[in-house]
Amino acid sequence: MKPETILQNITVSKNGESEEAYERIDRYHEKSIEKLSGLYEGVIQEIGEDPTREGLLKTPERVAKAIQFLTHGYSLDPAEILKSAMFKEEYRQMVLVKEIELYSMCEHHMLPFFGKAYVAYIPDGQIVGLSKIPRVVDAYARRLQVQERLTYQIRDCIQETLRPLGVAVVIEAQHMCMQMRGVQKQNSVTTTSAFTGEFLKENTRNEFISLISSDLNK
Repeated sequence: MKPETILQNITVSKNGESEEAYERIDRYHEKSIEKLSGLYEGVIQEIGEDPTREGLLKTPERVAKAIQFLTHGYSLDPAEILKSAMFKEEYRQMVLVKEIELYSMCEHHMLPFFGKAYVAYIPDGQIVGLSKIPRVVDAYARRLQVQERLTYQIRDCIQETLRPLGVAVVIEAQHMCMQMRGVQKQNSVTTTSAFTGEFLKENTRNEFISLISSDLNK
């Protein structure tokens, strides 16, 4: 279940007068939060901390909610996201969505990696609402991932659902498992790419790379 944040309309009293305001309510899968909280409390104890001290008293629940949010992509269907906003259109030139912010978690160490995705496709009678492409990126990113698989999952979903003439995906990301631990190289950046159809042709791929190259490695 994807965690939800809703704004509830409430009436508050201010200076003797009533006025409308909004209250934020976060909804999570409560049984999952309860189970995860117990597990994280055990982790805190195992590393030598006291989960009953004031600063850590609510930490297991906070971490449980955080991990549920960070992995809510498992409850999303990326293909259905695209299908919800597909339209007939005869446009047959490149459509490029640049600099899509991306946050994910390395499946080997459960540490974050983050960066930008660049996604392009060439329609073949169908286009998709532009906001749906970043949503597809998020649906796959919000899972335990490796960057290589994330890249081709985005490509394949768009190719198989929209059936365009070609798809191009480039991801550039920094990995905390390389920067905080292990090799500890602070400025390392990883770039992955995946192409189908027309983007396998050198001239089309070069056009795509030219359009995004000024943004890479900023």
